[in-house]
Amino acid sequence: MDFELTKEQKMIQSVVREFADQVIRPRAIEIDKDAKFPLDIFEKMGELGFMGIPFPEQYGGSGGDTISYAICVEEIGNACGSTGLSYAAAVSLGASPFYYFGTEKQKQTYLTPLVEGKYLASFGLTEPNAGSDAGGTKTTAYLDGNEYVINGEKCFITNASYAELLIVTAVTGTNEKGRNLITAFIVPTDTDGVSITSDYDKMGVRGSDTAQIVLENVRVSKENILGKPNKGFNQFLQALDGGRISIGALGLGVAQASLNRALQYAKERKQFGKPIVKFQAIQFKLADMAMEIELARNMVYKAAWLKDNGKPFGKEAAYAKLFATETAFRTANQAIQILGGNGYMREYEVERYLRDAKLLEIGEGTSEIQRLIIARELGC
Repeated sequence: MDFELTKEQKMIQSVVREFADQVIRPRAIEIDKDAKFPLDIFEKMGELGFMGIPFPEQYGGSGGDTISYAICVEEIGNACGSTGLSYAAAVSLGASPFYYFGTEKQKQTYLTPLVEGKYLASFGLTEPNAGSDAGGTKTTAYLDGNEYVINGEKCFITNASYAELLIVTAVTGTNEKGRNLITAFIVPTDTDGVSITSDYDKMGVRGSDTAQIVLENVRVSKENILGKPNKGFNQFLQALDGGRISIGALGLGVAQASLNRALQYAKERKQFGKPIVKFQAIQFKLADMAMEIELARNMVYKAAWLKDNGKPFGKEAAYAKLFATETAFRTANQAIQILGGNGYMREYEVERYLRDAKLLEIGEGTSEIQRLIIARELGC
Protein backbone atom coordinates (compact mmCIF):
# COMPACT_ATOMS: atom_id res chain seq x y z
CA MET A 1 0.00 0.00 0.00
CA ASP A 2 1.21 3.47 -0.90
CA PHE A 3 0.36 6.11 1.71
CA GLU A 4 2.26 8.86 -0.09
CA LEU A 5 0.25 11.75 -1.48
CA THR A 6 0.67 12.34 -5.20
CA LYS A 7 2.48 15.40 -6.54
CA GLU A 8 -0.86 16.97 -7.46
CA GLN A 9 -2.35 16.28 -4.02
CA LYS A 10 0.66 17.83 -2.30
CA MET A 11 0.36 20.90 -4.52
CA ILE A 12 -3.33 21.29 -3.66
CA GLN A 13 -2.52 20.90 0.03
CA SER A 14 0.15 23.58 -0.18
CA VAL A 15 -2.02 26.07 -2.10
CA VAL A 16 -5.08 25.61 0.12
CA ARG A 17 -3.03 25.74 3.33
CA GLU A 18 -1.41 29.00 2.27
CA PHE A 19 -4.79 30.52 1.40
CA ALA A 20 -6.32 29.31 4.67
CA ASP A 21 -3.46 30.68 6.75
CA GLN A 22 -3.29 34.03 5.00
CA VAL A 23 -6.96 34.78 4.24
CA ILE A 24 -9.23 32.68 6.46
CA ARG A 25 -7.39 32.20 9.76
CA PRO A 26 -6.92 35.92 10.54
CA ARG A 27 -10.70 36.36 10.36
CA ALA A 28 -11.81 33.16 12.11
CA ILE A 29 -12.50 34.76 15.51
CA GLU A 30 -14.43 37.60 13.86
CA ILE A 31 -16.46 35.19 11.70
CA ASP A 32 -17.45 33.23 14.80
CA LYS A 33 -18.15 36.25 17.00
CA ASP A 34 -20.23 38.12 14.42
CA ALA A 35 -21.91 34.93 13.11
CA LYS A 36 -21.53 36.32 9.60
CA PHE A 37 -21.15 34.19 6.49
CA PRO A 38 -17.85 35.16 4.74
CA LEU A 39 -19.23 35.55 1.21
CA ASP A 40 -16.10 37.31 -0.04
CA ILE A 41 -13.96 34.35 1.01
CA PHE A 42 -16.17 32.00 -0.97
CA GLU A 43 -15.90 34.25 -4.00
CA LYS A 44 -12.10 34.03 -3.74
CA MET A 45 -12.21 30.26 -3.31
CA GLY A 46 -14.34 30.06 -6.44
CA GLU A 47 -11.81 32.13 -8.38
CA LEU A 48 -9.01 29.83 -7.21
CA GLY A 49 -10.90 26.72 -8.30
CA PHE A 50 -11.49 25.25 -4.85
CA MET A 51 -15.19 24.67 -5.53
CA GLY A 52 -14.38 22.41 -8.46
CA ILE A 53 -11.60 20.25 -7.04
CA PRO A 54 -13.43 16.87 -7.22
CA PHE A 55 -15.22 17.48 -10.53
CA PRO A 56 -14.16 16.78 -14.14
CA GLU A 57 -12.66 19.50 -16.29
CA GLN A 58 -15.56 19.27 -18.76
CA TYR A 59 -17.76 20.94 -16.13
CA GLY A 60 -15.21 23.53 -15.12
CA GLY A 61 -13.56 21.48 -12.41
CA SER A 62 -9.91 20.69 -11.86
CA GLY A 63 -10.30 16.95 -12.41
CA GLY A 64 -9.16 16.17 -8.91
CA ASP A 65 -10.19 13.29 -6.69
CA THR A 66 -11.95 12.78 -3.37
CA ILE A 67 -8.65 12.63 -1.47
CA SER A 68 -7.69 16.05 -2.85
CA TYR A 69 -11.09 17.38 -1.85
CA ALA A 70 -10.75 15.91 1.67
CA ILE A 71 -7.36 17.58 1.98
CA CYS A 72 -8.95 20.88 0.98
CA VAL A 73 -11.74 20.54 3.56
CA GLU A 74 -9.22 19.66 6.26
CA GLU A 75 -7.01 22.68 5.58
CA ILE A 76 -9.92 25.12 5.46
CA GLY A 77 -11.47 23.57 8.58
CA ASN A 78 -8.12 23.84 10.37
CA ALA A 79 -8.33 27.62 9.91
CA CYS A 80 -12.06 28.07 10.50
CA GLY A 81 -14.70 25.46 11.23
CA SER A 82 -17.51 27.69 9.99
CA THR A 83 -15.90 28.24 6.60
CA GLY A 84 -14.94 24.58 6.38
CA LEU A 85 -18.49 23.42 7.02
CA SER A 86 -20.03 25.75 4.44
CA TYR A 87 -17.36 24.76 1.91
CA ALA A 88 -17.97 21.04 2.49
CA ALA A 89 -21.74 21.50 2.19
CA ALA A 90 -21.40 23.58 -0.97
CA VAL A 91 -19.40 20.86 -2.72
CA SER A 92 -20.71 17.57 -1.26
CA LEU A 93 -24.38 18.47 -0.87
CA GLY A 94 -24.84 21.46 -3.15
CA ALA A 95 -22.92 20.54 -6.30
CA SER A 96 -22.30 16.78 -6.14
CA PRO A 97 -25.96 15.70 -6.56
CA PHE A 98 -26.04 17.49 -9.93
CA TYR A 99 -22.94 15.58 -11.01
CA TYR A 100 -24.13 12.16 -9.85
CA PHE A 101 -27.83 12.35 -10.70
CA GLY A 102 -28.37 15.23 -13.12
CA THR A 103 -29.01 15.02 -16.85
CA GLU A 104 -26.36 16.37 -19.17
CA LYS A 105 -28.47 19.49 -19.67
CA GLN A 106 -28.77 19.98 -15.90
CA LYS A 107 -25.03 19.55 -15.49
CA GLN A 108 -24.31 22.18 -18.10
CA THR A 109 -26.96 24.55 -16.75
CA TYR A 110 -26.42 24.16 -13.01
CA LEU A 111 -23.27 22.19 -12.19
CA THR A 112 -20.80 24.20 -14.26
CA PRO A 113 -21.60 27.56 -12.58
CA LEU A 114 -21.46 25.88 -9.16
CA VAL A 115 -18.09 24.31 -9.92
CA GLU A 116 -16.79 27.66 -11.15
CA GLY A 117 -17.91 29.30 -7.91
CA LYS A 118 -20.37 31.67 -9.57
CA TYR A 119 -23.07 30.77 -7.04
CA LEU A 120 -24.00 28.24 -4.35
CA ALA A 121 -26.61 25.51 -4.03
CA SER A 122 -28.12 24.00 -0.87
CA PHE A 123 -29.48 20.57 -0.06
CA GLY A 124 -32.94 20.75 1.55
CA LEU A 125 -33.44 17.43 3.33
CA THR A 126 -33.90 17.91 7.09
CA GLU A 127 -37.32 18.85 8.43
CA PRO A 128 -38.67 19.62 11.92
CA ASN A 129 -39.96 16.03 12.18
CA ALA A 130 -37.55 14.31 9.80
CA GLY A 131 -33.96 14.35 11.01
CA SER A 132 -32.36 10.95 11.52
CA ASP A 133 -35.62 9.55 10.12
CA ALA A 134 -35.07 11.24 6.76
CA GLY A 135 -37.60 8.92 5.13
CA GLY A 136 -40.27 10.55 7.29
CA THR A 137 -40.31 13.63 5.05
CA LYS A 138 -43.55 15.62 5.26
CA THR A 139 -42.87 17.97 2.34
CA THR A 140 -45.08 16.94 -0.59
CA ALA A 141 -45.11 17.47 -4.34
CA TYR A 142 -47.94 16.67 -6.74
CA LEU A 143 -48.11 16.91 -10.50
CA ASP A 144 -50.38 19.59 -11.94
CA GLY A 145 -50.14 19.57 -15.72
CA ASN A 146 -46.46 19.97 -16.60
CA GLU A 147 -45.52 21.33 -13.18
CA TYR A 148 -45.01 19.96 -9.71
CA VAL A 149 -46.49 21.89 -6.79
CA ILE A 150 -44.35 21.65 -3.65
CA ASN A 151 -45.43 22.39 -0.08
CA GLY A 152 -43.45 21.89 3.09
CA GLU A 153 -40.77 23.11 5.45
CA LYS A 154 -37.04 22.42 5.77
CA CYS A 155 -34.81 23.32 8.70
CA PHE A 156 -31.10 23.52 9.55
CA ILE A 157 -30.17 23.92 5.87
CA THR A 158 -26.56 25.02 5.32
CA ASN A 159 -25.85 27.96 2.98
CA ALA A 160 -29.50 28.40 1.96
CA SER A 161 -29.59 32.16 2.60
CA TYR A 162 -26.77 32.66 0.07
CA ALA A 163 -27.79 30.01 -2.46
CA GLU A 164 -29.20 30.49 -5.93
CA LEU A 165 -30.49 26.92 -6.07
CA LEU A 166 -32.09 24.46 -3.68
CA ILE A 167 -32.27 20.70 -4.01
CA VAL A 168 -35.51 19.83 -2.20
CA THR A 169 -36.75 16.36 -1.31
CA ALA A 170 -40.50 15.79 -1.30
CA VAL A 171 -42.95 12.91 -1.07
CA THR A 172 -44.47 12.12 -4.47
CA GLY A 173 -46.35 8.94 -3.59
CA THR A 174 -46.26 5.72 -1.56
CA ASN A 175 -45.26 2.18 -2.44
CA GLU A 176 -47.21 -1.04 -1.89
CA LYS A 177 -45.97 -1.16 1.71
CA GLY A 178 -47.24 2.35 2.40
CA ARG A 179 -43.76 3.86 2.58
CA ASN A 180 -43.03 7.28 1.19
CA LEU A 181 -41.66 7.61 -2.32
CA ILE A 182 -39.38 10.62 -2.41
CA THR A 183 -38.27 12.72 -5.37
CA ALA A 184 -35.57 15.41 -5.49
CA PHE A 185 -36.38 18.72 -7.17
CA ILE A 186 -34.26 21.64 -8.35
CA VAL A 187 -35.80 24.83 -6.98
CA PRO A 188 -34.28 28.27 -7.73
CA THR A 189 -34.42 30.36 -4.57
CA ASP A 190 -36.19 33.21 -6.36
CA THR A 191 -39.16 30.97 -7.24
CA ASP A 192 -42.54 32.29 -6.04
CA GLY A 193 -43.53 30.69 -2.76
CA VAL A 194 -39.99 30.07 -1.49
CA SER A 195 -39.23 31.77 1.83
CA ILE A 196 -35.79 31.52 3.47
CA THR A 197 -34.98 32.82 6.96
CA SER A 198 -31.85 32.52 9.07
CA ASP A 199 -32.70 33.28 12.69
CA TYR A 200 -30.82 30.48 14.43
CA ASP A 201 -28.46 31.55 17.24
CA LYS A 202 -26.01 28.67 17.24
CA MET A 203 -23.51 27.29 19.72
CA GLY A 204 -20.79 26.71 17.13
CA VAL A 205 -19.90 27.03 13.43
CA ARG A 206 -21.63 30.36 13.83
CA GLY A 207 -20.31 31.84 10.59
CA SER A 208 -21.78 29.02 8.52
CA ASP A 209 -25.22 30.03 7.33
CA THR A 210 -28.04 27.83 8.67
CA ALA A 211 -31.53 28.54 7.41
CA GLN A 212 -35.16 27.52 7.46
CA ILE A 213 -36.98 27.07 4.16
CA VAL A 214 -40.74 27.29 3.73
CA LEU A 215 -42.29 26.21 0.43
CA GLU A 216 -45.86 27.34 -0.24
CA ASN A 217 -47.38 26.16 -3.50
CA VAL A 218 -43.99 26.35 -5.19
CA ARG A 219 -44.26 25.40 -8.85
CA VAL A 220 -41.41 23.86 -10.82
CA SER A 221 -41.30 22.15 -14.20
CA LYS A 222 -41.13 18.38 -14.56
CA GLU A 223 -37.69 19.04 -16.02
CA ASN A 224 -36.62 20.17 -12.55
CA ILE A 225 -36.65 16.64 -11.20
CA LEU A 226 -33.09 15.73 -10.22
CA GLY A 227 -32.41 12.09 -10.95
CA LYS A 228 -35.27 9.64 -11.27
CA PRO A 229 -38.81 10.21 -9.98
CA ASN A 230 -39.51 8.45 -6.68
CA LYS A 231 -35.82 7.53 -6.28
CA GLY A 232 -34.80 10.50 -4.16
CA PHE A 233 -34.37 8.48 -0.96
CA ASN A 234 -31.58 6.32 -2.38
CA GLN A 235 -30.06 9.36 -4.07
CA PHE A 236 -29.69 11.34 -0.86
CA LEU A 237 -28.32 8.30 0.96
CA GLN A 238 -25.60 8.12 -1.70
CA ALA A 239 -24.97 11.86 -1.41
CA LEU A 240 -24.70 11.60 2.37
CA ASP A 241 -22.16 8.77 2.10
CA GLY A 242 -19.86 11.08 0.16
CA GLY A 243 -20.66 13.99 2.44
CA ARG A 244 -19.59 11.98 5.47
CA ILE A 245 -16.08 11.76 4.10
CA SER A 246 -15.95 15.55 3.92
CA ILE A 247 -17.32 15.96 7.46
CA GLY A 248 -14.70 13.50 8.65
CA ALA A 249 -12.08 15.64 6.91
CA LEU A 250 -13.50 18.72 8.60
CA GLY A 251 -13.18 16.95 11.94
CA LEU A 252 -9.54 16.32 11.10
CA GLY A 253 -8.98 20.00 10.49
CA VAL A 254 -10.54 21.04 13.80
CA ALA A 255 -8.68 18.31 15.67
CA GLN A 256 -5.33 19.24 14.13
CA ALA A 257 -5.88 22.90 14.96
CA SER A 258 -6.60 21.91 18.56
CA LEU A 259 -3.42 19.86 18.81
CA ASN A 260 -1.31 22.57 17.20
CA ARG A 261 -2.58 25.23 19.60
CA ALA A 262 -2.23 22.98 22.66
CA LEU A 263 1.32 21.95 21.76
CA GLN A 264 2.37 25.53 21.11
CA TYR A 265 0.91 26.67 24.41
CA ALA A 266 2.44 23.77 26.36
CA LYS A 267 5.89 24.75 25.10
CA GLU A 268 5.41 28.38 26.16
CA ARG A 269 3.51 28.04 29.45
CA LYS A 270 5.73 27.58 32.50
CA GLN A 271 4.76 26.15 35.89
CA PHE A 272 7.02 25.01 38.70
CA GLY A 273 9.99 26.44 36.85
CA LYS A 274 9.64 24.66 33.49
CA PRO A 275 7.37 24.47 30.41
CA ILE A 276 4.33 22.31 31.08
CA VAL A 277 5.16 20.25 27.98
CA LYS A 278 7.86 18.66 30.17
CA PHE A 279 5.24 17.17 32.50
CA GLN A 280 4.21 13.61 31.74
CA ALA A 281 0.52 14.36 32.32
CA ILE A 282 0.60 16.90 29.48
CA GLN A 283 2.78 14.70 27.27
CA PHE A 284 0.29 11.83 27.51
CA LYS A 285 -2.59 14.11 26.51
CA LEU A 286 -0.67 15.38 23.50
CA ALA A 287 0.41 11.88 22.52
CA ASP A 288 -3.16 10.59 22.62
CA MET A 289 -4.36 13.56 20.59
CA ALA A 290 -1.72 13.03 17.91
CA MET A 291 -2.37 9.29 17.74
CA GLU A 292 -6.14 9.66 17.32
CA ILE A 293 -5.76 12.34 14.66
CA GLU A 294 -3.43 10.18 12.60
CA LEU A 295 -5.74 7.18 12.89
CA ALA A 296 -8.69 9.35 11.85
CA ARG A 297 -6.75 10.74 8.90
CA ASN A 298 -5.94 7.24 7.68
CA MET A 299 -9.62 6.29 7.85
CA VAL A 300 -10.80 9.43 6.04
CA TYR A 301 -8.24 8.96 3.29
CA LYS A 302 -9.09 5.27 2.95
CA ALA A 303 -12.80 6.03 2.51
CA ALA A 304 -11.90 8.68 -0.07
CA TRP A 305 -9.61 6.24 -1.90
CA LEU A 306 -12.33 3.60 -2.03
CA LYS A 307 -14.75 6.14 -3.48
CA ASP A 308 -12.22 7.27 -6.08
CA ASN A 309 -11.61 3.69 -7.15
CA GLY A 310 -15.27 2.82 -7.57
CA LYS A 311 -15.36 0.46 -4.60
CA PRO A 312 -18.07 0.24 -1.90
CA PHE A 313 -17.29 2.87 0.72
CA GLY A 314 -20.44 3.40 2.79
CA LYS A 315 -19.19 1.52 5.85
CA GLU A 316 -15.78 3.17 5.67
CA ALA A 317 -17.40 6.61 5.28
CA ALA A 318 -19.34 5.90 8.47
CA TYR A 319 -16.12 4.80 10.22
CA ALA A 320 -14.40 7.99 9.05
CA LYS A 321 -17.19 10.35 9.98
CA LEU A 322 -17.77 8.76 13.38
CA PHE A 323 -14.17 8.46 14.49
CA ALA A 324 -12.86 11.73 13.06
CA THR A 325 -15.65 13.88 14.48
CA GLU A 326 -15.53 12.29 17.92
CA THR A 327 -11.75 12.70 17.79
CA ALA A 328 -12.27 16.39 17.02
CA PHE A 329 -14.45 16.83 20.10
CA ARG A 330 -12.11 14.89 22.40
CA THR A 331 -9.05 16.70 21.09
CA ALA A 332 -10.60 20.15 21.47
CA ASN A 333 -11.74 19.27 24.98
CA GLN A 334 -8.22 18.16 25.93
CA ALA A 335 -6.76 21.29 24.37
CA ILE A 336 -8.94 23.39 26.66
CA GLN A 337 -7.73 21.34 29.62
CA ILE A 338 -4.09 21.90 28.66
CA LEU A 339 -4.64 25.65 28.34
CA GLY A 340 -6.53 25.73 31.63
CA GLY A 341 -8.27 29.03 32.33
CA ASN A 342 -6.92 30.52 29.11
CA GLY A 343 -8.56 27.71 27.17
CA TYR A 344 -11.91 29.04 28.30
CA MET A 345 -11.24 32.42 26.71
CA ARG A 346 -12.28 33.29 23.17
CA GLU A 347 -8.95 34.81 22.19
CA TYR A 348 -7.16 31.46 22.58
CA GLU A 349 -9.58 29.84 20.12
CA VAL A 350 -9.68 26.31 21.53
CA GLU A 351 -13.09 26.95 23.08
CA ARG A 352 -14.32 27.66 19.53
CA TYR A 353 -12.85 24.41 18.31
CA LEU A 354 -14.92 22.53 20.89
CA ARG A 355 -18.11 24.37 19.96
CA ASP A 356 -17.50 23.77 16.27
CA ALA A 357 -16.64 20.09 16.78
CA LYS A 358 -19.91 19.31 18.54
CA LEU A 359 -21.98 20.02 15.43
CA LEU A 360 -19.89 17.50 13.48
CA GLU A 361 -21.16 14.72 15.74
CA ILE A 362 -24.73 15.68 14.78
CA GLY A 363 -24.86 16.85 11.16
CA GLU A 364 -24.95 14.49 8.14
CA GLY A 365 -25.94 11.58 10.35
CA THR A 366 -25.43 11.59 14.12
CA SER A 367 -22.80 9.43 15.77
CA GLU A 368 -25.60 7.06 16.73
CA ILE A 369 -26.74 6.74 13.11
CA GLN A 370 -23.14 6.00 12.04
CA ARG A 371 -23.01 3.18 14.57
CA LEU A 372 -26.29 1.83 13.20
CA ILE A 373 -24.88 1.90 9.66
CA ILE A 374 -21.75 0.06 10.77
CA ALA A 375 -23.78 -2.51 12.72
CA ARG A 376 -25.98 -3.21 9.69
CA GLU A 377 -22.88 -3.63 7.52
CA LEU A 378 -21.66 -6.21 10.05
CA GLY A 379 -24.91 -8.13 9.53
CA CYS A 380 -26.49 -7.25 12.88
